Amino acid sequence: MRAVLSAEESAALEAVDETAVATMLLDTLAVPSMTGSAAESELQHRLARDLGRSGLDIDLWSMDLPALRAEPGFPGMEVPRDEAWGLVATLPGAEDGPTMILQGHVDVVPPGDLAQWAGAPFVPSVRGDVVHGRGACDMKAGVVANVAALAAIRASGVRLRGSVAGHFVVGEEDGGVGAFGTLHRGHTGDACVISEPTGGTLVTANAGALTFRITVPGRSTHASTRDAGVSAIDAYAPVSAALARLEAARGETPDPLMAEYPFPYTVSVGMLQAGDWASSVPGLLVADGRLGLRLDEEPAAARAAFERCVAEACAADPWLRGHPAVVSWPGGQFASGRLPAGHPLRETVGGAHADVTGAPGARERGAPYGSDLRLYAGAGIPTLQYGPGDVRLAHGPDERVSLAETVAVARALVLATLRTVGTL
Repeated sequence: MRAVLSAEESAALEAVDETAVATMLLDTLAVPSMTGSAAESELQHRLARDLGRSGLDIDLWSMDLPALRAEPGFPGMEVPRDEAWGLVATLPGAEDGPTMILQGHVDVVPPGDLAQWAGAPFVPSVRGDVVHGRGACDMKAGVVANVAALAAIRASGVRLRGSVAGHFVVGEEDGGVGAFGTLHRGHTGDACVISEPTGGTLVTANAGALTFRITVPGRSTHASTRDAGVSAIDAYAPVSAALARLEAARGETPDPLMAEYPFPYTVSVGMLQAGDWASSVPGLLVADGRLGLRLDEEPAAARAAFERCVAEACAADPWLRGHPAVVSWPGGQFASGRLPAGHPLRETVGGAHADVTGAPGARERGAPYGSDLRLYAGAGIPTLQYGPGDVRLAHGPDERVSLAETVAVARALVLATLRTVGTL
């Protein structure tokens, strides 16, 4: 550590329990909390129990999903769900000071092809300092770092002027229903750190991501007489080419925070479904993907540009001209978001990172994906991302994270929290 720490800061840092961090990370990784699953709810209840035992005030509630869906700005969902549990754990301050939010999502994506994993995705393993398992970096290590920071501040006995609240949310991976419901319940703050994996950097801006669906018609017939039909796969080809051109055009002049990325605003198709019989010409193709949103771009404007791109491709094709593809927006709709320029949270978290690690000030950057950041920023809460792990390992086989980095982030969050809310 570089800076001379206050007595309160030293006491809180000493209370960070490294053994508990390792144990809790393994325990949470063993819960297969895929988005929309019952295990997602199970993990929320486990966290509520553990945080309550640490002496924090707990608000655990079942969200009214029909009511939330009817709200303006509802972020969408891609996974059917019968329930969604919100969890906020608060350590109140002694005075009317600022509130710091430490936020993290408990849901994870499915493991994908199990053959590509060295072990079972939900049976976590430790190899040296590295923990392997689905959700390791995205973002159960961040969730555990948040819990460790909250528990350490509580255990140290440090008196806070303001408050600190842990927001533990579901459904981030498919739109952000958990964050939306938490903010709708009235939980707010003056600053927020989301412990998504940033690898020692500070992510102060997110490009958005809008889930789209393109339905392309063909004309079915027997494969032996395919000249009498029109393959929807072939019909999709000019649309696919148009999407590639759109992606290139949208990335020509990125925001400086996004300039490091070859594709700052990707247009990517993640699922293609066509046909229902091997010896038939497919009469329908459905393409599901995501449209990268520029920083500060209105989602409605991006959707209009995308729909115009598809319409122009159809107008130039002999088949699609009379049988145009249809665009819909069925899933998560992540707007972009950013920390206001010059906001002190950037220096506070960067300074805490430097004081804990001894490394130079953390580099500021943007991220070419959507997250809950835009919901908190949209609610007027200055927000950035800082957490353990490399996002390039997220959603892939053998996802992993360093235990030492997780502990370091927990310590940095302790310092950033104390310096934001103040002590008495």
